[in-house]
Amino acid sequence: MFDIIVVGGGVVGCAVLDKLAMKGFSCALLEADDDVAVGASRANSGIVHAGYDAVPGTKKAKYNVRGAYLMPSLAKELDVPYKNTGSLVVAGENGMAGLEELMVRAAENGVQAEILDREAILKIEPNVSDAVRFALYAPTAGIISPYKLTIALADRAATNGAKVFLNRKVVKIEKADGKFVLETESGEKFEAKMVVNSAGAGAADISDLAGAEHFDVAFARGDYFVLDVTEGKNVSTVIFPLPDEKGKGILVAPTADGNVIYGPTSIKERIPSTDVTSEGLDAIRKGVEKTYKCPNYRKVIRLFAGVRAICGDDFVMEESKKVNNFVNLVGICSPGLSSAPAIAEWVESVAEQKGFAKNTIEKTVKLHHNRLKELPEDKINELVKADSRYGRIICRCEKITEGEIVEAIHAPVPATTVDAVKRRVRAGMGRCQGGFCAPRVMEILARELNIPVTEVKKGGKNSFIAIGKIKED
Repeated sequence: MFDIIVVGGGVVGCAVLDKLAMKGFSCALLEADDDVAVGASRANSGIVHAGYDAVPGTKKAKYNVRGAYLMPSLAKELDVPYKNTGSLVVAGENGMAGLEELMVRAAENGVQAEILDREAILKIEPNVSDAVRFALYAPTAGIISPYKLTIALADRAATNGAKVFLNRKVVKIEKADGKFVLETESGEKFEAKMVVNSAGAGAADISDLAGAEHFDVAFARGDYFVLDVTEGKNVSTVIFPLPDEKGKGILVAPTADGNVIYGPTSIKERIPSTDVTSEGLDAIRKGVEKTYKCPNYRKVIRLFAGVRAICGDDFVMEESKKVNNFVNLVGICSPGLSSAPAIAEWVESVAEQKGFAKNTIEKTVKLHHNRLKELPEDKINELVKADSRYGRIICRCEKITEGEIVEAIHAPVPATTVDAVKRRVRAGMGRCQGGFCAPRVMEILARELNIPVTEVKKGGKNSFIAIGKIKED
């Protein structure tokens, strides 16, 4: 039996697991899919928001600001790509009142910000639209790889003793004799004294299974364009329009890995859907031209969509009043990524109050990832001399080697699908989107996992890629 089970392997769930494991709690994570970071933590803007937008006094404001403060050091500890880019909320001639309102919020939230005129804006971001006259500049905003952050948190938690169970969809929760029994789709059962519900789009369902509070959750789809790394030279900061009732609007931003993104939309959905639509892409095009003067759709290499789970106007972070030792984290939409480290601190404080047994000495394991294209030549030569697999390029676009892929497959939370490898090392994230390297990645997965190539999955249930060999007997 575990002291604490976390349900849901998104960035918040993995941040909670990491914090609990570092403090020595006996803890585990149950994730319904075949990897962590496959929901909203995979498909979002990767923005570490400064915290000026959230309504003062809300949980969003409190945990966004604290999380943004923690994020740079956390990213450094975990060896995760992060850049302090700052952000601009741009407006035309009639937008000053809106910017001044954001300035008031920034001051109340304790966030550094200032309003700039066009001359000052152009020194930071020369490619804003000609219609832009003023902007709110927040220098503490940044960008991070959301899926690499989630994976690194899970890896460190596992290294510090936490158990990460994938393909474990929770379908039943019972409580008796002071303990929870969580049953998965396969009939497997897990016991814990405390449960943290961080199941993202499925969090309301998990709360219902436990007999805790019922939540009405709405879903909003966000479509995106991803552009080739060659566009990175044109965007140095995050460009937002003035926010409206739908959210922060269509942004233009660099990514921590060097690409550029346009998006997201905010399209209401009855059930979670990640299907990109022409309606959504048209909305992005119209939004981008209002803030950015040189969009280049000929450099688009990927389209994707993510889903936000929204529960009212604020985060739901509470211990259930109906079920003792059951903690709900529901509706953790934007700025959920930015807030994740701070939400983890709050859950850890709740666990401390419960008095569960734990180690008295805080544990931590620093992780290091071999990213060859970031290493100097002498370090690369050392790696190749020790292991020739680091000398074989598999993904030509991103210059990813066999050694890096093997390293990902045998990580604390192993990559067992093509998409899982992609999220860890970027094999398949370049301009050809896996057109050349996917078969090689499949072969490496089959070899390292000791399975036939026909059993290798793209990512997700029944996502088999190959059905057999050509001309086989």
